[in-house]
Amino acid sequence: MEAEVVRMTCTLFNGGPNTCGTVTSGGTESILMACKAYRDMAYERGVKHPEIIAPVSVHAAFDKAANYFGMKLVHIPLDKKTMKVDVKAMRRAISKNTAMLVCSAPQFPHGIIDPIEEVGKMALKYNLPLHVDACLGGFLIVFMAKANYPLAPFDFRVKGVTSISADTHKYGYAPKGSSVILYSDKKYRHYQYFVAPDWQGGIYASPSVAGSRPGGIIAACWATMMHMGEDGYIKATKKIIDTARTINTEIRKINGVFVFGDPEVSVVAIGSDVFDIFRLSNALTSKGWNLNTLQYPSSIHICCTVLHTHEGVAKQLISDVKEQVALILKNPNEKTTGMGAIYGMAQSIPDRSMVTEISRGFLDCLYSTEEPKSSQPQKTYMNGNSNGKAH
Repeated sequence: MEAEVVRMTCTLFNGGPNTCGTVTSGGTESILMACKAYRDMAYERGVKHPEIIAPVSVHAAFDKAANYFGMKLVHIPLDKKTMKVDVKAMRRAISKNTAMLVCSAPQFPHGIIDPIEEVGKMALKYNLPLHVDACLGGFLIVFMAKANYPLAPFDFRVKGVTSISADTHKYGYAPKGSSVILYSDKKYRHYQYFVAPDWQGGIYASPSVAGSRPGGIIAACWATMMHMGEDGYIKATKKIIDTARTINTEIRKINGVFVFGDPEVSVVAIGSDVFDIFRLSNALTSKGWNLNTLQYPSSIHICCTVLHTHEGVAKQLISDVKEQVALILKNPNEKTTGMGAIYGMAQSIPDRSMVTEISRGFLDCLYSTEEPKSSQPQKTYMNGNSNGKAH
């Protein structure tokens, strides 16, 4: 089943007979695997301090990979108008330590597809691997042409592309915990594998990070893809892209806000030069919307799914944005309160180590099983009804 999931996904991304890959536990593991493979390739050619060259908009899993694997992540700025990676700046960053180049299709913050063809030519020129992170929208972009929304080539049709990550558990509609990492040739996948030939327990070989892997999720992923079929994916893609394009077009008409770049897939990011955009985030939250808050620059985005394609949903969002922006513009300089203020404050703290420490404390709380402290004596039930909570 895993082999068939990989083969189906290779075909979707226009891979030839030599393309290959593995199923992983999610987008982060898929990204980790590509970085690990290219790090080991760099080591083999004598690079002692391998570097990942990636847009500043790239997923944080690349930071994680750099941290885990002793690599350095070199962030490349974006073109402020298009929000695509600055290709010239990327070229200037290439050095003898470069292990890989990265593009997103699309990136998470603003839903923009990087100029993959341009970067692909650069990858070929300098003989460097190029990873395309399509974790978020991979199972939309491969169907967009058949849904009458053609895109510039982003997959194995681009000669410089050597690997692609795509999440089956996002727009592939498989259960959470499944993603695919693809390579243009088996020689790259071999660097992903781990083999311990001399272990006393026998020869140990594993394709990805996990030793034991949940077969049920792989089976459910396979079943989902077979159930949806190409027609099912195309229909869902058309509805989602139609909705995202409608939201994009209508938001641009609203005075006081703007849309970042030219989003082509399912994410539409909103900013403002007139007021603190987190005020709009607060206002929309009070209306029942749950939009992602983003930083550097301050913005919010909606990631359209099948839920947003239901009758009247997009229309209601646009109406609520118009209404709330009009209210905010009556007093554009008013300070943000609530969660927006907290997010804005966190963004403005110059010492980022403080943000890291607070985040660690939050994660610690999630694992706490201590009873809440109280002046009243508390009962503890040992029959599975324990009332211990993180606090």
